[in-house]
Amino acid sequence: MKHIRNFCIIAHIDHGKSTLADRLLEYTKTISQREAQAQLLDNMDLERERGITIKSHAIQMNYTLDGREYILNLIDTPGHVDFSYEVSRSIAACEGALLIVDASQGIQAQTISNLYLALEHDLEIIPILNKMDLPGAMPEEVKDQIIELIGCKREDIIPASGKTGMGIPDILQGIIDRVPAPVGEPEAPLQALIFDSVFNSFRGIIAYFKVVNGEIKKGDKVKFINTGKEYLADEVGVLKLNMLPKDTVKTGDVGYIISGIKEAREVKVGDTITNVSRPSLDAIQGFEEVKPMVFAGIYPVDTDEFEELREAMHKLQLNDASIVFEPESSAALGFGFRCGFLGMLHMEIIQERLEREFDMTVITTVPNVSYIAHTTKGDEIIVNNPSDLPDPSKMEFVEEPFIKANIITKAEFVGPVMSLCIQKRGTIINQSYLTSDRVELVFEMPMGEIVFDFYDKLKTISKGYASFDYHQIGYKQSDLVRLDILLNGEHVDALSSLIHRANSYDFGKKICEKLRELIPRQQFEIAIQASIGAKVIARENVRAMRKDVTAKCYGGDISRKRKLLEKQKKGKKRMRQVGNVEIPQTAFMAVLKLD
Repeated sequence: MKHIRNFCIIAHIDHGKSTLADRLLEYTKTISQREAQAQLLDNMDLERERGITIKSHAIQMNYTLDGREYILNLIDTPGHVDFSYEVSRSIAACEGALLIVDASQGIQAQTISNLYLALEHDLEIIPILNKMDLPGAMPEEVKDQIIELIGCKREDIIPASGKTGMGIPDILQGIIDRVPAPVGEPEAPLQALIFDSVFNSFRGIIAYFKVVNGEIKKGDKVKFINTGKEYLADEVGVLKLNMLPKDTVKTGDVGYIISGIKEAREVKVGDTITNVSRPSLDAIQGFEEVKPMVFAGIYPVDTDEFEELREAMHKLQLNDASIVFEPESSAALGFGFRCGFLGMLHMEIIQERLEREFDMTVITTVPNVSYIAHTTKGDEIIVNNPSDLPDPSKMEFVEEPFIKANIITKAEFVGPVMSLCIQKRGTIINQSYLTSDRVELVFEMPMGEIVFDFYDKLKTISKGYASFDYHQIGYKQSDLVRLDILLNGEHVDALSSLIHRANSYDFGKKICEKLRELIPRQQFEIAIQASIGAKVIARENVRAMRKDVTAKCYGGDISRKRKLLEKQKKGKKRMRQVGNVEIPQTAFMAVLKLD
């Protein structure tokens, strides 16, 4: 055990985590020249296309230093705020973390929030200054920022470059010298923490774990403490570039188990594996439950595919433990699921993965957050969907979730960032200068306001320099109303939204205008209305397509033309009563991009 080191790589998005991981794998000869490719650990098509890490990836390296062989278990983590749950799970399986800071950009919001996650778990932090080969690198200034943030010595910071491979031997030396070896009792009953799982269509569900106490052998009978289910360990082993079967996985090591589990619900991330013959009675603590921030409905385009969608969601949940879902039904869309996501990017990725990996075409409704409605009888109702909101006459008040947002930006963008936050009903709590040019702004604002396009707008006004991080601080009372959209007098529940009264008129008008552009013209006129309760606050019409029925009349009496037009009018009216309007998927998503 003295020769095992478990560590993860944390950083802000795009600071070069995956590239640095590639260099470590090449230097320790874990991968051959033939297998080498950029961002080797990002094995999902989506990750390679977008150039972002979506899932944490674990891999084991062997490295010899001063004649001793060490086993290094590395976990590469995502940097985007929407995938911070992946980071928190990886941190639970490690004793140390490489904190990577881009020498040309300095410390950004996600660097700080990931660092706090690591410090809560008492990890040893090794600061690394990456991208030293860039002409825009400012090593001395960024070193000052790092020292101020974590209070380390100047010589502790390792300069490196993932591109050229500079500083890689120093990083490996630093990991071995500074990261503590795992602590555990090899003789104690088995306790292993599951920190991830994947689905394999041939072998069932594969769980990744870290052995905290004891050891796990091939052929052991094991039990998952949370679910109480027992299995036979058909195969255990360690994670190299591919899985490498072993007879035993010992204390402190990270490995995988295949036990022929077919049901996705039976593997819970954060569960503890123990041995049936010598069970450990307590589960491992220190795993937080995921807090979804954004809720949206996902419905199959074809209602018969509901069961396939359920299966697909369960398999996806294995691979991405941060998605939460429950069945719901809608008058306009039939049966589907109400899903909780960690953010807008997360939602987009899930939708894309459903289409690619499971061939499901789905409709996503307008995202919103969950509110608490207080009735006149004193009951509290949790409102996840605008249609769950009780009748206004029975309602005392509504509370909405608020967040504390930390925004770090350059001094020149403070004005636009502030006006954006105030426009989104935010109140400024604090403003502090980290350096002469970098400002940290702290706001309290409603969660519902940042769900749509806040992050995109923030990036636009700050030319990409603002970084944003948030956490929930509880619920506060607000003046909210339900805005309904009616097409030809019929409610479309998938387009309803809960919105602050002050913004409702503006929002209603914009939605109606947008829908007028997106809904294709029919043979009859379509009225698009936005209403609050029974009061219509905005209306647009989609004009009917008309055949020129008077073309065949030339000259003659006007009454002949009038008769034909009257006949057409009657036909249109009858059509309008029986005709129904198809809403394209773009209309559901357009509501998000109103501005």
